Amino acid sequence: MAMSCKDGKGGPDNGKYVRYTPEQVEALERLYHECPKPSSIRRQQLIRECPILSNIEPKQIKVWFQNRRCREKQRKEASRLQAVNRKLTAMNKLLMEENDRLQKQVSQLVYENGYFRQHTQTTTLATKDTSCESAVTSGQHHVTPQHPPRDASPAGLLSIAEETLAEFLSKATGTAVEWVQMPGMKPGPDSIGIVAISHGCTGVAARACGLVGLEPTRVAEILKDRPSWFRDCRAVDVLNVLPTANGGTIELLYMQLYAPTTLAPARDFWLLRYTSVLDDGSLVICERSLKNTQNGPTMPPVQHFVRAEMLPSGYLIRPCEGGGSIIHIVDHMDLEPWSVPEVLRPLYESSTVLAQKTTMAALRQLRQIAHEVSQSNVTGWGRRPAALRALSQRLSRGFNEALNGFTDEGWSMMGNDGMDDVTILVNSSPDKLMGLNLSFANGFPAVSNAVLCAKASMLLQNVPPAILLRFLREHRSEWADNNIDAYSAAAIKVGPCSLAGSRVGSFGGQVILPLAHTIEHEEFLEVIKLEGVGHSPEDAIMPREMFLLQLCSGMDENAVGSCAELIFAPIDASFADDAPLLPSGFRIIPLDSGKEASSPNRTLDLASALEIGPSGNKASSDYSANNGCMRSVMTIAFEFAFESHMQEHVASMARQYVRSIISSVQRVALALSPSHLSSQAGLRSPLGTPEAQTLARWICNSYRCYMGVELLKSNTEGSESILKTLWHHSDAIMCCSLKALPVFTFANQAGLDMLETTLVALQDITLEKIFDDHGRKTLCSEFPQIMQQGFACLQGGICLSSMGRPVSYERAVAWKVLNEEENAHCICFMFMNWSFV
Repeated sequence: MAMSCKDGKGGPDNGKYVRYTPEQVEALERLYHECPKPSSIRRQQLIRECPILSNIEPKQIKVWFQNRRCREKQRKEASRLQAVNRKLTAMNKLLMEENDRLQKQVSQLVYENGYFRQHTQTTTLATKDTSCESAVTSGQHHVTPQHPPRDASPAGLLSIAEETLAEFLSKATGTAVEWVQMPGMKPGPDSIGIVAISHGCTGVAARACGLVGLEPTRVAEILKDRPSWFRDCRAVDVLNVLPTANGGTIELLYMQLYAPTTLAPARDFWLLRYTSVLDDGSLVICERSLKNTQNGPTMPPVQHFVRAEMLPSGYLIRPCEGGGSIIHIVDHMDLEPWSVPEVLRPLYESSTVLAQKTTMAALRQLRQIAHEVSQSNVTGWGRRPAALRALSQRLSRGFNEALNGFTDEGWSMMGNDGMDDVTILVNSSPDKLMGLNLSFANGFPAVSNAVLCAKASMLLQNVPPAILLRFLREHRSEWADNNIDAYSAAAIKVGPCSLAGSRVGSFGGQVILPLAHTIEHEEFLEVIKLEGVGHSPEDAIMPREMFLLQLCSGMDENAVGSCAELIFAPIDASFADDAPLLPSGFRIIPLDSGKEASSPNRTLDLASALEIGPSGNKASSDYSANNGCMRSVMTIAFEFAFESHMQEHVASMARQYVRSIISSVQRVALALSPSHLSSQAGLRSPLGTPEAQTLARWICNSYRCYMGVELLKSNTEGSESILKTLWHHSDAIMCCSLKALPVFTFANQAGLDMLETTLVALQDITLEKIFDDHGRKTLCSEFPQIMQQGFACLQGGICLSSMGRPVSYERAVAWKVLNEEENAHCICFMFMNWSFV
């Protein structure tokens, strides 16, 4: 079939249609898939290589490629809009159901209010008290019904299962629990779903409704495999399976959860799980704890675990028109907060924490797998997404194992050195060492036959977990010891590591290479290259550069109730999927469920306080805005492989190392503390420094000089007002130095948000690293024009943030910034209408 193309540009061929033969179209399509935007030289080369295109002018081929790119863009946009429409349709259905549920809840409250009014008008005072108590009990009877005695027979278990199903459905779609929207959640087509937490019920509870692009049976399979998506789940053992007459399944489960910190014991559950299909075709998985009051099967207490209770919970999975599933999730637990120190009880009494750690984690796993199914099966690193998820899971699980130190895994506690601030555990079991076939870089085999873990916990005040974690990630040299890093790496360093990829950040001597991130970007898997380590007498076996596999999560400061983690492990040269890992790291858990008011540029003040001292500190203006007390608990755990005869030496080294880290973190916390900053004399806001005010004035004057218009629309007078307006400008504005390798020196708040960095870390990011290949070529071609003409307008494109996230921008402007002597001081870029892809 012939294809026509109209050249719409001026000239003698204006209005002329060019018809292509099927062979010509096939040749052009083949080149398009290889290179969608060929250069003029490549198009001429195509004409020479394909005789069938010899009768077509290069200009017409250029137009064909323009039209082909336009059609591809339209096709992708149509596909995207169809997907959004399906999401909106499903979301509308969910919202209508939620509206019906709320109307029922309102009707019930109105009825109960009338009931109370009637009783208070017709009874005496004494009778009023009794009647009100009875009314409350009656009103809540459907929430916590009295279960009749059961037994362990199949009929008794089925009776318990049916009651569990009814109670779960009343929570998922009914009014058994009063649900309120979770703080910080904004429903929409791109949101994770509708998330709510309980108000005024027994224990803690959370509910979520969402749309996932997987079939119901696949969703059920994933959710039943709780250890694969719930990082706190140590194990789920299925002890018995009973089929039911209605085609369902009853399972008896024993589940163990890791303790999130050294200050609390682990939890376990004795559960009944019931899987069935409703009359409308919906798939239901519901669970509840089995208790002695039900006369069902029992599970004796297990040492080192506190038996917690799961109230009727589960998953309602309904097929969605056009593919995918609509899922309702309910988690309802009593985590026995009495068993932990009082300072930690908010962690066990918060429905928000339960929603973040369990309910939303299930939805995120489903959305992530659905996203991977729809995308390329292999990442740019040659790893399948499932393999990268497995690496993340291994890092998290290894850290939890070291943190909890269960005796059935071979861990035993060493005696302390007179202080109990750091706990030392040793593991010599073959299972722990299996797979650690260690050797040094010089070829000699390692003789490490044990693993030691040093762990500790500390309470932090007024330090947002996300801010502290970002500092630990970007400023490793502030707390890490190079020699100890080299010691940890030497056991598995077998040669140079050949990891190829784009560097997205360079912070204090470390280079960050991205591996993967989840679609909500709440978790990042990356490789860290550390240079200049190993300067010790053992340099013959110590590497001068090392690589860490690192898992980073909890970077979103607006996520309420989520913990922040930085977990890493040295990796060997092979970097195989089953490579041995000894994870170490930090976990910071907020103890207050209130929303933290903070800004990413707060790390600026921390770095300034650490490096410059009180007299030169430039405090961020938002410190004084938050006078509330933010509490969190940080847990530290570091693992070391060692030879058995060196146990005492390694234990002493590990204690001192963890204590030095604790001291560094305390220094960091003090520098971040608003009370500390406000008590220092001479502290100034970054918006008040003369240097910043002068730079802002130069930026605006140069823009007016070259562009002929004002950069700032408002009438601003005075340097301080100009800087403040520039700082809050909606477009991302950033400056880079005039060096052979330009680095960023300043950015406004939008620029920091776009690059996902801080003012201090900004100075470690080079200009070329934020652009892709096409952007770098465009920049190189436009840079001479910027220096000669003074400005250049850049087409829209894609760049990368410091976290490796792609950022699209509609267009950009670059101009030369002149100082008072009209000499070039720096280059300023303004990215307009940017957004994360």
